[in-house]
Amino acid sequence: MASGIPEVLRPEHPFPQWVRTQWINLNGEWGFAVDPGDSGEERGLASCTDLPQRIRVPFAPQSRLSGVHVADFLRAVWYQRVVHVPAQWTGHSVLHVGAADYEATVWVDGVVQGRHVGGYTPFSVDLGHRAGRAVSIVIRVRDDERDPAIPSGKQSPRYASYHCMYSRTTGIWQTVWLEHVPAAHVALARTQWLPGTDTLVVRPEVAAEDFSGHLRVTASCGRQRLAQGSVEVSTRGTALALVLPRPPLWSPATPNLVDLQYELVAGDGSVVDRVASYVGLRWLEIRGPHLLLNGEPLYQRLVLDQGFYPDGIYTAPTDDALRQDVAWAKELGFNGVRLHQKVFEPRYLYWADRLGLLCWGEFPSWGFAGDGVGGPFAERSRAAQAAFIHQWLEVLQRDREHPSIITWCPLNETLKDRDSAFSNLLWKLTRELDPTRPVIDASGYYHGETDIFDVHDYTQDPDRMRAVYTRFQGKAVPQHDLELEVPYRGQPFIVSEYGGTWWSAETFGEQSWGYGDHPKTKDEVVRRMDGLTGALLDNPAIAGFCYTQLYDVEQEQNGLLTYDRQPKFDAGRMRSIFARPSAYEQVRGFSCSPSGTPAGGQEDAP
Repeated sequence: MASGIPEVLRPEHPFPQWVRTQWINLNGEWGFAVDPGDSGEERGLASCTDLPQRIRVPFAPQSRLSGVHVADFLRAVWYQRVVHVPAQWTGHSVLHVGAADYEATVWVDGVVQGRHVGGYTPFSVDLGHRAGRAVSIVIRVRDDERDPAIPSGKQSPRYASYHCMYSRTTGIWQTVWLEHVPAAHVALARTQWLPGTDTLVVRPEVAAEDFSGHLRVTASCGRQRLAQGSVEVSTRGTALALVLPRPPLWSPATPNLVDLQYELVAGDGSVVDRVASYVGLRWLEIRGPHLLLNGEPLYQRLVLDQGFYPDGIYTAPTDDALRQDVAWAKELGFNGVRLHQKVFEPRYLYWADRLGLLCWGEFPSWGFAGDGVGGPFAERSRAAQAAFIHQWLEVLQRDREHPSIITWCPLNETLKDRDSAFSNLLWKLTRELDPTRPVIDASGYYHGETDIFDVHDYTQDPDRMRAVYTRFQGKAVPQHDLELEVPYRGQPFIVSEYGGTWWSAETFGEQSWGYGDHPKTKDEVVRRMDGLTGALLDNPAIAGFCYTQLYDVEQEQNGLLTYDRQPKFDAGRMRSIFARPSAYEQVRGFSCSPSGTPAGGQEDAP
């Protein structure tokens, strides 16, 4: 390894909501090969133990931190490493990959052991019983950002970055780790908070053959035990109710978390599996044009975060860099972020949970042409849509336990004639899987079925912004530059992209890009921000905003911070603009008593 580079990169546990103590971080140096012709399998790379290059996992080969730094399109790449399984691991050894973009195949000692499609969600391969053995792992990842069947988000389909399209990510870009999993183990657990009864419902799934025992669940806050209960392990779908008197609720102002410990206990009293997790107790409701958090009206002061880093591209260089991004959003006066065109790594959501930052959970839908309108792709559209849906459902399964996520949004800026049927289907499926959160079918342009109505508006004229939205009094959507016929049915209304004011004192010209004309001075930028934001804050019918954006990304230089996270403007001045009271918050015409009715419907209590 290069001097000064640690042997293990990103050493923290990648999934803080599901932690076993026996695990090995496999980040660091791996063998590597670029496969331009995708012929590696024919050439025997699946059984190779000496690939010609080295790469630093979990950084993508396009990034500087990977040590490879190849900017071009990479049709296929290969990884190889020998892993030594500890002798005391008598159960199953499971290989986990946090994310690899886009299609991955895993060989173990030359034999295919698993495949996964989707660049943003984790996958696992059970290596079986291999205690004390050395195992050769080979992973091939295929990717093509120009393929309309592949959702690629803001990854550039051209050789170079341009406008709001940025450097690409191919291959492994999140932590790889090995975990010891007993034969009988807790596979999954879902929770549901019922505020009217102070009850936390836990629905565990236990994988066990010929096992006799029970599952014990302990809830605590700090050193204080809040509740403990147990349930016999018999059939899947068993529910356990824990009563938590006067529990600490989660909100951006009070981001209280409740620690959960799951213990699978055998008949002789021995603990055969133990998993540490946590939950945030909060509930969301929609009442007409109001979104409520814990029974109180919520005004969303969001900022756009795209999850790019100068040296790591999709991958943050350190866990602290993720924490700092969350902290910067709060420091500048926002209570939430729109996680835009990317599925962020779980460590980001962990810091949002812990520090108290609201999140919109999105999917990188750009680059995907699953409508099949015209051309040869039409024949592939059904399969592409099915793959998209499968990947989106994996996102929901991975992230639905994070209290910071308050909205799901699978698509961005779709058009009526092309995408309405598909977006309506995604809205319905998302609500079916998670009825506790509002769902936006597609952010920005055309809406069909949606729980929150949002628009994108990049006008740079504060007077025009104020005039347009003054006409909106909760009965009709203002005429939009796109002049789309959009039905509005009284949902919470949010301007979920605005601002984007172009400012870079160092570079501006062909290598710099932003919305509107480039202001002449920093004071002019601040006045424009203040005027645009004030036009929204002063309107009692608008339930929130999302300013573009938190930091510059490559040539798009319209952030409040530079790409390397240095502030462009005084933080106190930014807070005075984005955090001042809104007219919406002063409108109260409803009871704030806990009803237990979630934003998208109601699951049955046990």
